[in-house]
Amino acid sequence: MPEKQLVLKNCQVIDPRDINTYLEQDGFKALNRALGMTPEAVIAEVKASNLKGRGGAGFPCGLKWELTRKSAGDEKYFICNADEGEVGTFKDRYILQQDPFTLIEAIAIAAYAIGAQRAFMYLRAEYHYLLDQLLDAIAQVKATGFLAHVNIEIFEGAGAYICGEESALMDSIEGKRGEARFKPPYPPSKGLWGKPTVINNVETLMNIPLIMLHGAAWFNQIGTEKSKGTKVFSVSGDVARPGVCEFVMGSRLDEIVLDWAGAKDIKMVQVGGATGAVIPFASLKTPLAFETVLGSGAITVLNNSRDTLDFVTRTIQFLAEESCGKCTPCREGSEVMLEILERLAKADGQPEDINTLSELSTVLSLTSLCGLGQATSIPVLDTLKYFRNDYDARIRQSVLLRAVRRQTNQ
Repeated sequence: MPEKQLVLKNCQVIDPRDINTYLEQDGFKALNRALGMTPEAVIAEVKASNLKGRGGAGFPCGLKWELTRKSAGDEKYFICNADEGEVGTFKDRYILQQDPFTLIEAIAIAAYAIGAQRAFMYLRAEYHYLLDQLLDAIAQVKATGFLAHVNIEIFEGAGAYICGEESALMDSIEGKRGEARFKPPYPPSKGLWGKPTVINNVETLMNIPLIMLHGAAWFNQIGTEKSKGTKVFSVSGDVARPGVCEFVMGSRLDEIVLDWAGAKDIKMVQVGGATGAVIPFASLKTPLAFETVLGSGAITVLNNSRDTLDFVTRTIQFLAEESCGKCTPCREGSEVMLEILERLAKADGQPEDINTLSELSTVLSLTSLCGLGQATSIPVLDTLKYFRNDYDARIRQSVLLRAVRRQTNQ
């Protein structure tokens, strides 16, 4: 299936510093159409499109808007999650750089639909260099009168991975240490400062003007039965052509990493960032969709020169360092998992380490407070499933080395 640009259609077409070039591409016609409808009708259109969140969880966007709209309270908030801290993701950065006006238009539509007069764009700390351009884009939109119903503010994060999780993100805006909250209550009923709140990520929002312009029926024609529309991917690792691309939902992984990115001699591909699924070369024809594997859109290719244990150890090291520490399973479990993996990587493992890793993975996935902790074990379990020989070889090497050391010391 060839690349199909819908979300990225304005990238490298418009001048991201000049709203007039966006207006020439039907800019803000979707907002005008939405403002001519009731908020309930806008939400019904988004619900009918079956648009799901592109941040990884895949929650229905329209349902989230409807729950917030119906929640009691005269003050509601909308948040655009532009934190993009997942390992291997840079597609939102590309969108922010190349097409800020579509994103602002989408935020304006969402705020109108849920009844929010105040909206935030939570910008990743590492994207500080984009701040002036985004502020200027908002000012240009405001000057044209398109933001009469909502005030959009930009809040810069502090670089914490956990703040990509929606409840930790809200804590951060409230001036607190970013930690996952207990759920329920969920943001549509009790979110930012205890008020009903919707949080959508950048790519999810980029679909909204398309849906409002072309209709839910048009959107439903694209993709698979359960995954509508397109998906934007960040492709990196051992590839000839890294970058950002957009494919119809259900496109195969090999079409992206082989045909588009020019990867060769592939050992494995991680789809969805640090907590994403690990796909072996033999499964490279896996379709990418919510009903199979998708995640946040990061695709990292590792060729056969890469060491499985080294890859898993580095991944868990990152996740252990970035654990917010609020819940014991994630805080302590990831550290113990890292200690075992580091020993295995140094050929100092024990035969029982494999079972311990499996048991720890189950505990983390079942008992961690938030999705990040629950997904920490995925790269461990997937590599144990597809690359068990690499673990067993390191165990045999460990046993042999210990025997040699004992003989040497005698």
